[in-house]
Amino acid sequence: MASHNLLRAFFLTVFLVSGISAQSFTNDVDVSGNANVQEDGNQLQLSLDSAGGSEAISKQEYLYGRFDMQIKAAGGSEAISKQEYLYGRFDMQIKAVPGYSAGTVTSYFLQSPRPSNDEIDFELLGNVTGQPYLLHTNLWTSGQGNREQQMNLWFDPTADFHNYTFVWNPHNIIWLVDGIPVRVYRNAQQQGIPYLSSQRLRVRAALWNGEEWATRRGRVKIDWSQAPFVAYFCGYRTDACSDGSQCSESRGQWWDWTLDEAQAKKLRWVRENYMVRDYCQEQGAPECSVNNP
Repeated sequence: MASHNLLRAFFLTVFLVSGISAQSFTNDVDVSGNANVQEDGNQLQLSLDSAGGSEAISKQEYLYGRFDMQIKAAGGSEAISKQEYLYGRFDMQIKAVPGYSAGTVTSYFLQSPRPSNDEIDFELLGNVTGQPYLLHTNLWTSGQGNREQQMNLWFDPTADFHNYTFVWNPHNIIWLVDGIPVRVYRNAQQQGIPYLSSQRLRVRAALWNGEEWATRRGRVKIDWSQAPFVAYFCGYRTDACSDGSQCSESRGQWWDWTLDEAQAKKLRWVRENYMVRDYCQEQGAPECSVNNP
C-alpha cells in the first residue's frame, strides 16, 4: 500500500505541474455492466462475472418448431468518456486482475464509433496464476486493425497501480508505461500511410472476456470458478482537444512531442528485452519502415 500511495503521489505531482486535468469517474464517464465507482469518483472497479455455470431446460420436449429466447450473455464492464477528443495526452493508472486471470482482458483505449473506427489500444492479457501478463497494443484506422504488438512487462501489473499514457498529436502516437515509451506510430500520411487525424475518439476502460484469443492465442480459457475477476482504474487525466482547435491551454507540452534520442533509446531497450510479437515481422506493413525506433 505504501508503494501504491507513493506512486499515486508521484503521478499527481506530474499532473499538477503539467496542467493535465483530473477526470471524475462519477461526472465524466458513463459506466455499464459490473462497474463500481469508488473513492468519491477517483477510482473505478470493473468486474467480470459469468452467466455460465448454470442452465435452464424446458420441461416440454419438441419435434419441429420455432424457438426464440433472449439471452444476456456473460460479459464484463466498461466506462466511456462523455467527451470526444481529437489529439491529446491521456493518462490512466491501472491495477490488473490478480491470480488466475487467463482469458480476461483489462483494456484502456481510445475509440471512435464502429465499424469505421479509429482506435488506439492498451490491453493487459491475463494468464494462469504465476505466469506473466502480456501487454498488447494495437492501432486501428478506418476500421482496419491488425497492427498488433505484444510484450512482457518489467513489473507485475497486478501488484500495484501503474500509469499508462497515450500521447496523440499530428506528428505521432506514443504509448508510454510509467513514462517509458513502449511504442510509436508516426504520421506518414504524405506517403499514403493511414493516420488518426479526422475522427474524434472517446476514452474507454473495460474488463471483458477475450478467451478466444487473449491467453496463448486462445488455448487457455477463462476458469469461471475463479470469478469474479476484478481490475481497478484510477488517476484518469486528460490534456486534450475536443476538436482540432478547442484544446487545453497546456497543449504545448504534448502537441509537438516526438521522441528525443534518450526516449528512443528507452524504446529500443523495451523492444530488445520485452517484445514477444510484432506485426511488422509477420506481415511487413508499409508503415513499419517509418516506425522503427
